[in-house]
Amino acid sequence: MALALALAWPNLPDLSAMTDYKPRVPLRIYTADKVLIGEFGEERRNVMRLDEIPDVMKSAILAAEDDRFYQHSGVDLKGIGRAVLANLASGAKSQGASTITMQVARNFYLSSEKTYTRKFYELLLTFKIESMLSKDQILELYMNQIFLGHRSYGFAAASRAYFGKPLTEITLAEAAMLAGIPRAPSRYNPIANYNEAKRQQVVVLRRMLNLGYITQDEHQAALDQAIEIRSAEGMPAGGYAIHGEYAAELARQLLYGVYKDGIYSRGFNVYTTIDSKQQEAAYRSVRDAVLQYTRRARYPGPEARVNLPANIEQDTEAFSDILAKVQREHPDAGDLLVGVVLSASPTQITVARTADNIITVDNKRALSIVARGLTKNANDKERIDRGAVVYLFNNGDYWEVINMPAVQAAFVSMRPQDGAIQAMVGGFHFSDGKFNRVTQAWRQPGSAFKPFIYAASLEKGLTPETLISDQPFSLTSAQTGSKPWNPKNYGGRYENMLTMRNGLYKSKNMVSIRIMQAVGPKYVQDYIVRFGFDRARQPAVLPLALGAGSVTPLQLATAYSVFANNGYRVQPYLIDHITDGSGKVIMRAKPVVAGDSNARAIDPRTAYVMNHMLRGVATSGTGSRASATLKRNDIGGKTGTTNNSHDAWFAGYTPDIVGIAWLGFDQPRSLGASETGGGLAMPVWIDYMKTALKDIPQKPLGPVPSGLKQIDGNFYFDEFPPGKAILRVGLPSVLDDTLYIEEGAEDNEDGIGQLLEQLERPGDALDPLTTPGLIPF
Repeated sequence: MALALALAWPNLPDLSAMTDYKPRVPLRIYTADKVLIGEFGEERRNVMRLDEIPDVMKSAILAAEDDRFYQHSGVDLKGIGRAVLANLASGAKSQGASTITMQVARNFYLSSEKTYTRKFYELLLTFKIESMLSKDQILELYMNQIFLGHRSYGFAAASRAYFGKPLTEITLAEAAMLAGIPRAPSRYNPIANYNEAKRQQVVVLRRMLNLGYITQDEHQAALDQAIEIRSAEGMPAGGYAIHGEYAAELARQLLYGVYKDGIYSRGFNVYTTIDSKQQEAAYRSVRDAVLQYTRRARYPGPEARVNLPANIEQDTEAFSDILAKVQREHPDAGDLLVGVVLSASPTQITVARTADNIITVDNKRALSIVARGLTKNANDKERIDRGAVVYLFNNGDYWEVINMPAVQAAFVSMRPQDGAIQAMVGGFHFSDGKFNRVTQAWRQPGSAFKPFIYAASLEKGLTPETLISDQPFSLTSAQTGSKPWNPKNYGGRYENMLTMRNGLYKSKNMVSIRIMQAVGPKYVQDYIVRFGFDRARQPAVLPLALGAGSVTPLQLATAYSVFANNGYRVQPYLIDHITDGSGKVIMRAKPVVAGDSNARAIDPRTAYVMNHMLRGVATSGTGSRASATLKRNDIGGKTGTTNNSHDAWFAGYTPDIVGIAWLGFDQPRSLGASETGGGLAMPVWIDYMKTALKDIPQKPLGPVPSGLKQIDGNFYFDEFPPGKAILRVGLPSVLDDTLYIEEGAEDNEDGIGQLLEQLERPGDALDPLTTPGLIPF
């Protein structure tokens, strides 16, 4: 034995892997106020010093794994004897004898194969570790290195994974449950097998009591504590304090473009521009709007059906297996929880979430949502009966049965001063496919695009008080090169002449078309590029006046920022700075800011007049609900509803923040004949702004810029004074081509026809890695 020891000792590995311990720390994404919103990597870790780990966690581990850790020299002979006796008594290997030091040796250097040779080297390495490291160093390594299931390494990571909280906030009951995991992480973790995890917790608590680590009262309180498992929703197990999944994923993509796979193990910390309170407000606002729309829509029927034999509820194991399979195939979506109907009538629905979690839906308002499926003559597709798979939602007052929404939504906000993105919600639920509608969905903006047409006209001599015909307008097949074009005002209402200001307030389509016709489509196309719009997606044809081109919500936010910051184009950006594993800043954003002369996009006079008019829209026009609800007079904004109500928008801003809300179906179809941007999208914007603007004082419009005069209530540019400004645009309702196709723009002659043939242009997904400004380093 001595000879074997002498020969083997020099061949043992040195301990540099432990003394210079540098674990594979994942990429972490944070908000600007340091709230974790994303974590990416094969191993989830949070490395903590031993003095940072709560005593209750250390006590639970020592009780569960090695209570004589501080007394033995690496191998516990008493523990081995106790384990042998316990195993002989049970007739099986029910108890192990590995000490914490032995587990550290195994985790760092050895395989898990069960051979005498490996066990011999484990013992030798154990002695070497004990001779070179202190007990506290060994325990610290163990608590940061041990695998605890669900890609979690170390107890700090496991605390977040299973309980959604930092280890410093752990309770005795939770610590005991974590301490029961190491012996069989795949079996004893509470997400994979809660009942088994609970049994192990009871064993650990009893052991802690017997060792004198806790009192009888503490033991009983821990047994009585209800453990809340905050499991994953397409995120690392445990989830996060706020819902910033879309922003986190976009940040990951941006960083991957620079570092490739190296980002997943180097411990990078990415600090985004996202504000955690605003982000959560945006998430809630989007979900509330989508659910509200879904409640009004026709109930399509259950998600699926399963065979539920009579009295299966009495067989807990078989019943649990059925419910578990349902939840795998139809996972929860945030606070939409899947369940199986046990019984249903027009007055009550009983739904099982688990074998011991039965929910009753009996509120009249809730039942009215799905009443179509509860009648005796309900069709097979819509019928709710025993075995139906449904989603449940607790609205705060009562439970509802509600189908998984088909409609989608997006919201983005940014600071107009520098482009910092404050909140980003790319859809109803991130795990639906991770398609980020803020950056990837190209949609028609409808009337939300009109302010850019109006801005172009101001620099051609029109004024807010220019009178414009609101009479019907049409183009023949010969003029379009395709089918006739007969645009209409919303509601089919027309007036004789309206000022440009009132045309914007009322969102009159005929007024916008005639403004564009007077200014020239080619000029408008050239002009709107200043706001960041893609020229190729905004053809120089008259339907562009009604928002028939394509934009993304982020692009529209960038464009409205030009109005909000008095005429400067700033690029949106998401990543503020990045630190390495040691905390050193390795990248920091250098955004262009409003006020930089190189960023000037439009004349400050144009920005001033447009702000004046858009504030009027938000107080007296289609957006008046925004100002009335928020009780502010510094809001500017515009609603947008596309042809056949395929898209609903609200674009609104103050001098401090720009927000864009959108609702629609991914495969464009009508939201409903009466659905509008004001009814669907504006509530999202308002609900978000209640949080975002809470502590921000109102700001007046500011002084009239040089070169702009206000005369008799109207604004005039110096180069277009009274007598030179265009004060009337009244054109025939049917025109020939030469009146709307500018000289030199012959290539656009059939553009209207093309748009009429395909008003919904799917376009390509925006590549976030090539989007200017999202990572301005």
